Amino acid sequence: MNKISKILVANRGEIALRVMRSAREMGIRTLAVFSEADRDMPFVRYADEAVCIGPAPSAQSYLRADKIIEVAKQFGADAIHPGYGFLSENASFSKAVTDAGLIFIGPSAYSIEIMGSKIGAKQAALKFNVPMVPGTDTPLQSYEEAKTVAEKVGYPILIKASAGGGGKGMRVVNGTDELEEQMRLAKSEALSAFSNDDVFIEKYVASPKHIEIQLMGDQHGNYVYLFERECSIQRRHQKLIEEAPSSCLTKDVRKAMGECAVDVARACKYYGAGTVEFLVDDDLNFYFLEMNTRLQVEHCVTEMISGIDLVKEQIRVARGEKLSFSQDDLQIHGHAIELRVCAEDPMDNFLPDTGTLNLYVRPQGAGVRVDDGYEQGMAIPIFYDPMIAKLVVWGRDRNEAIDRMCRAVDEYKIQGIQTTLAFGKWAVRQPAFVEGKFDTGFIGKYFKPEYLVQETEAEQEVAAALGSVLWDEGKKDMQQAAGQDGKVSKWKLQRN
Repeated sequence: MNKISKILVANRGEIALRVMRSAREMGIRTLAVFSEADRDMPFVRYADEAVCIGPAPSAQSYLRADKIIEVAKQFGADAIHPGYGFLSENASFSKAVTDAGLIFIGPSAYSIEIMGSKIGAKQAALKFNVPMVPGTDTPLQSYEEAKTVAEKVGYPILIKASAGGGGKGMRVVNGTDELEEQMRLAKSEALSAFSNDDVFIEKYVASPKHIEIQLMGDQHGNYVYLFERECSIQRRHQKLIEEAPSSCLTKDVRKAMGECAVDVARACKYYGAGTVEFLVDDDLNFYFLEMNTRLQVEHCVTEMISGIDLVKEQIRVARGEKLSFSQDDLQIHGHAIELRVCAEDPMDNFLPDTGTLNLYVRPQGAGVRVDDGYEQGMAIPIFYDPMIAKLVVWGRDRNEAIDRMCRAVDEYKIQGIQTTLAFGKWAVRQPAFVEGKFDTGFIGKYFKPEYLVQETEAEQEVAAALGSVLWDEGKKDMQQAAGQDGKVSKWKLQRN
């Protein structure tokens, strides 16, 4: 059993706070590392200790693996939790942490390296006959090879970067006349973004659903899957709204996907928290997409329906403990929806926004959870991801969760920057969402910026009409409260 008495959290903002809170409940001290831009952030104040590791740019602070490990050793941390983003899926960092005699709260460098390559992940998953989208499982060596494969698979196809993510190095090709140019662009973008220009081909599955399986594994060969998350509402191939469970899966399909996810984990000897992503078509056929070897942003909805604290379980696994629950112990309780509250302007193609949180009031009440990292008066920096918070709601069923999300958005007051709040409320009330008949093309199919303007104007008209009625009723009450001499009874006014 490995002892963990202090954890360095190698991240910032809401995820740093989220990890620290679970650690504190376990009696574990925390050490924050922060950039100069984050000196006054809540996570810095919350930690038991905090150390500045460099200037604002990530490359000079949160991506400085050597500096982070140095600080961990200097301040007596036993382990490092990477959160998500930054160094969380960096195999070299995982290895460097363990080589330094520290515990990496995550999978082994071996697992990260295999699953960090989309091609490597496909090759590993194929050993367990996990369903795959038709295409290649080795890097393309030439245009001629790409042309042969594309003709065999059938257009449209998708050229994807092996080391990619977030839509980078990805191109849809509709015919042979586009292939050479799109392949060149994909390789160029992949090289620039990931220092690796390997690309491969998959059959383009038009507007699929994007559904992922949360899993946990320990270092003793035990695995469980914690059901699925629906993640189809995206912009720029990045998620905005997630929910658990999916509104479309049957019990049998859920079980089959969960067992496939566990097979993928076994294929790379995985332990810790991980997510296996699938594309799902209209007939509920599912195809392996990739594995994320870390905690996901949307892990909260899984926690809400399962009752499992995934961060605590990560820490227990890192200490060498067996999983504290089995597959038979897990049940789905209710329904949860998460909206990523991002500093983005839905009226302008979701472009990132910067500014100061002149007003910042969180929603409260039953079934509402806000994981955030900012406070009123703070500035949103340009150096990092624009996500401000995760607004998560739980309901006894999906309809209650949708209603609760709308109520929570109404209570969430943010001024000074543009956010995705209004979009989130609009989205969950759309018939396609309510009926569960949507896919990754949701925003392109249904959303137009003017819809938010129309909704705002309609709400203002209702508010104005209500105000007028209340004003008229108030005048009548004043008149009734007045005596024959025209004076107003204070007792009547107070009672009214």
